Amino acid sequence: MSDYASMQSSDTSRIKSKVFLDKVVSADKAAEFVQNDALVGFSGFVGAGAPIVVPMALAQRAEKLHADGKEFQIKALTGASTDPNLDGVLARANAVSFRAPFNTDKDMRIAVNSNKTKYMDIHLSSLAQYAESGFFGEMDFAIVEISGITEDGKLIPSTSIGNNQTWLNIAKNVILEVNNYQPTALEGIHDVATLGLPPHRKPLNITKVDDRIGTPYLTVDPDKVVAVVVANTPDRVNKFTPLDEISIAIGDNVVKFFEQEVKAGRLPKDTLLPLQSGIGNVANAVLAGLKRAGYKGLTCYTEVIQDGLLDLIKDGVVEMASSASLSLSPDAVDDFRENINFYSKHIVLRPQELSNNPEVIRRLGVIAMNGMLEADIYGNVNSTNVMGTQMMNGIGGS
Repeated sequence: MSDYASMQSSDTSRIKSKVFLDKVVSADKAAEFVQNDALVGFSGFVGAGAPIVVPMALAQRAEKLHADGKEFQIKALTGASTDPNLDGVLARANAVSFRAPFNTDKDMRIAVNSNKTKYMDIHLSSLAQYAESGFFGEMDFAIVEISGITEDGKLIPSTSIGNNQTWLNIAKNVILEVNNYQPTALEGIHDVATLGLPPHRKPLNITKVDDRIGTPYLTVDPDKVVAVVVANTPDRVNKFTPLDEISIAIGDNVVKFFEQEVKAGRLPKDTLLPLQSGIGNVANAVLAGLKRAGYKGLTCYTEVIQDGLLDLIKDGVVEMASSASLSLSPDAVDDFRENINFYSKHIVLRPQELSNNPEVIRRLGVIAMNGMLEADIYGNVNSTNVMGTQMMNGIGGS
């Protein structure tokens, strides 16, 4: 197991509230609070905003307990996929009895497909309601990464929001991981709101991509916070391969399709409709094709912002992008950090209940582009299981 002690920090300057400052402990101490069979809600969405040092301490604790002949496993709910130092280390330590929803970690995939870990495939927009309604039982712990705490106790979110506010609301106990690596200029980029449970939900007043209906901060009852851990950990980054002839051709064909729909009067001429693009080389190629076609002032309502979308924002092709998370290559991370004051004017990060919400997606008329494993002639698409048996990733937000 990796050394997580070096990832912890003694710099508590981002914790402005004394109430929370008094609860600062080591990752090992925080991990001791979590007991066998606990239901734990983790932050993290596609590698961004996931706690690192506390899950690594949990995995080490599990290994020690197992060596002593004692049981230790947790049930894990997340936003989407997380980080190898969360999903991966816990899977290798045989520390997870149940996992939901979307997952891309190879070790967790092995645990699921070998029946060591039970898995439930749930659409990303639905998980918060499942958990809040008690479908999984009481949530014992929320372990959430944040980038700071204000003087009045508000939590500054990190590079994703996922289901964080719901986890903070429903968990009996909370462990906060304050990540000093994330830029302080993240403050203000978020729009945090929760839907609540039926029949008390209200319509979501999002009629444009840049509409905000919530607050820039997460909130938590300080009495529920049992530990605050300070860390210095970068997000898991994706290394995208350069565009090749095939991916460029796919991107150009998608743009041609858009142009045909414009000519037929089914899409607005200049601004199309808000776009949603999945992750990977092909998705980046599609976005690059929009630039080659000369589009300007487009909008995106998506769940992940990756390299290609940052490039389009910088070039003026995309004016505004709403997302749940950032999923960037190392070079793009550097670009985002260096130019965050610019990007924050063109990006809003929301909970996945909003970014993946069918009500908003249908109202805005989102054009969604996603990958798949297989499809039939009737338009049924599989993005979860290989040949109906081996779990690959999950349906995600497709």
